[in-house]
Amino acid sequence: MTTATAVALPEVAPDRLESPGPFGVYVHVPFCFARCGYCDFNTYTPAELGGANPDAWVAALARELELAAARLGGPRADTVFVGGGTPSLLGAARLALVLDHVREHFGLADDAEVTTEANPESTSPEFFDTIRAAGYTRVSLGMQSVSPRVLATLDRIHSPGRPVAAAREARAAGFDHLNIDLIYGTPGETDDDLLRSVDAALEAGVDHVSAYSLIVESGTALARRVRRGELPAPDDDVLAHRYELVDTTLRAAGMDWYEVSNWSRPGAACRHNLGYWGGGRWWGAGPGAHSYDGALRYWNVKHPNAYAQILAAMTLPVAGFEELSESDRHTEDVMLRLRMREGLALAALDPGERERSGNAVGDGLLRIDGEHLVLTDRGRLLADAVVRSLLG
Repeated sequence: MTTATAVALPEVAPDRLESPGPFGVYVHVPFCFARCGYCDFNTYTPAELGGANPDAWVAALARELELAAARLGGPRADTVFVGGGTPSLLGAARLALVLDHVREHFGLADDAEVTTEANPESTSPEFFDTIRAAGYTRVSLGMQSVSPRVLATLDRIHSPGRPVAAAREARAAGFDHLNIDLIYGTPGETDDDLLRSVDAALEAGVDHVSAYSLIVESGTALARRVRRGELPAPDDDVLAHRYELVDTTLRAAGMDWYEVSNWSRPGAACRHNLGYWGGGRWWGAGPGAHSYDGALRYWNVKHPNAYAQILAAMTLPVAGFEELSESDRHTEDVMLRLRMREGLALAALDPGERERSGNAVGDGLLRIDGEHLVLTDRGRLLADAVVRSLLG
């Protein structure tokens, strides 16, 4: 067997250890029961791993968290987000153990937000009761659509009605904060399909919705079907129209956008994601997870077996790193903050960017709100292009 190797990270500068602002822990669960045709995430089915061993993964994760806390000086976690993959496949007891390891090595702030993603089919009332008792405060359910034909095109295996039932079970278990993920623009989807999906999310009583346009990622089964002509590629005009349908329906129901692809009721925005978008620090644990300490970005080896092998030697499973320059950080600041409802501070722009922002204001893509630039409704449809135009 090939020996897995890791890259040594530079020492952490003391000023980074004392950086103000929120600190988050992201945990990547690499397991999925089946691979969805549109997904290019770092996930593996049992067949691809020769049989998954979630207990060995949890043990390796505990070692990484121990090493991570030692490297960073053990800052308390303001937020924890368990994503994937399909975290709910671990079962409630292992998810509770994952949080125990985070609590042991980093500690949790008194008001910590603790989220796990879940596939509705691998949850139950008992599942939600157990993870709520363990300290989870928020659940994000993958619905994508309630249309059977859309789910079939996406290779989703849950039944159309299960996400709503799961959301109600989570609410009964005491979860005040629930998210549902939607995907719009799937080939064959109609306006009615999408509206029924949004209505179902609202009917489920969630306080947060994330809605993403379908992207045909290279190397996926969906990309191969599009290339062979079996399915049409998503149409940009249709995607824009569908986004407007989502936005109009959610806003009429009392949810407002706080990031281009995210809507919430007051006080229900995802604090973990706000940490990413606001330039906060986080440790990403698990195969392929990324971390950021304020200036240095690093990422883990991708394969679960290599990940476990490196950690068996009590070495961080880092595959590579980059030190972000001041220019890099500025680019990311513009890119991320402009996607948020609060917008981008005018003071953050250099003279050339300020001049170009005036052009975008004139074109109706941006508006000035006090000392900030904020995307207009039309600008949100073209957010990536607006960012590129500002950066020149």
